[in-house]
Amino acid sequence: MSSRVPIVALLIAIVGSGCAEPQPDGAPSLAATGVRFLADGDHDSGGFARAYQPRPFVFPEDHGSHPDFRTEWWYFTGNVFGGGRRHYGFELTFFRVALAATAPESTSAWATNQFWMAHFALTDTTNGRFLTAERLTRGALGLAGASHTPFRLWVEDWQVDGRGEAAAESFSLRARSEDVEIELSLDSLKRAVAQGDRGLDAKGSEPGNASYYYSLPRLAVSGTVRVGDSEADEVEGLAWMDREWATSALSEGIVGWDWFALHLSDGRDLMYYRLRGEDGSASTESGGTLVSADGRVLRLAGSDVELDVLDHWTSPVSNVRYPVRWRLRVPAEQIDLLIVPYIPNQEVNLSVRYWEGAVRVSGSAGGHSVGGNGYLELAGY
Repeated sequence: MSSRVPIVALLIAIVGSGCAEPQPDGAPSLAATGVRFLADGDHDSGGFARAYQPRPFVFPEDHGSHPDFRTEWWYFTGNVFGGGRRHYGFELTFFRVALAATAPESTSAWATNQFWMAHFALTDTTNGRFLTAERLTRGALGLAGASHTPFRLWVEDWQVDGRGEAAAESFSLRARSEDVEIELSLDSLKRAVAQGDRGLDAKGSEPGNASYYYSLPRLAVSGTVRVGDSEADEVEGLAWMDREWATSALSEGIVGWDWFALHLSDGRDLMYYRLRGEDGSASTESGGTLVSADGRVLRLAGSDVELDVLDHWTSPVSNVRYPVRWRLRVPAEQIDLLIVPYIPNQEVNLSVRYWEGAVRVSGSAGGHSVGGNGYLELAGY
């Protein structure tokens, strides 16, 4: 989606009257003529705030919206298991994009400077299916938005609600499409992790070319998944929540990224993103974190991680060839992992096209066998 440098960082290029009256049939007149990665954006802030220096995160306030910035996103991905160890991977992501730094001067209830997009995907491994859906709307008439006290995030009928007194680390997720429905409870098992330099995550060497980025790396999941006409399956598992907001673009020459978020069986959580140049090399801004079982955070620079592509999959729809099987090593931590997709076809091909899916993990850490699950995102291919 997932923006986002490690996760999907997207800008929606909207033309036409994005803040004008509805069409005669009552539909908003948002003429979405293209969707582009931040790599295609310029570095003009356009009146928006920019991220220049680290800042402390405050919850639940920072779960809510930051409209001073051009774009932001909320990413929930996870692996859950139902009856008979039936496996599902899920992705529920929300994007807010500001069309202008100030609200329009209009008395229309449709008028807004905010555009929202949400993606919902389910990997049904038992049946070898990958199901996707999308919501696109404007931030008017209560159709979409984000509030922090209590925390609530929604795009039409897809929503995330904070639970508990502080509503900071427990959430309820609900989403439904024609083929899939999820109702899940998520409870954080570890504190929030500030990514990059104390939450300031660089997109390039230019001053202010950065996002504010934090993660909840290990969330216990319980609830139900329903596919098609089948009865709801009671499930349990683990999820990852990523959160970013930014105004800047990726540096010139960066064409995409490969993002890994892995839950290891030894209790550790590993996130790493490789920003890719036009020649396939890793940018010096690549990086990530390794979170110990007791919550201690080790920052990973690009030079700390070694990646090798072991196999590809070519989409029959887009004809794009994705690297879906990987070897990931962190030599200093004696970590050597094989990362394999549950099913190869996990391409999200909606208003935006990218590969994001559930993966299995096996290998060794510190001389001992280790397994796990996670999510892999491949953008810019």
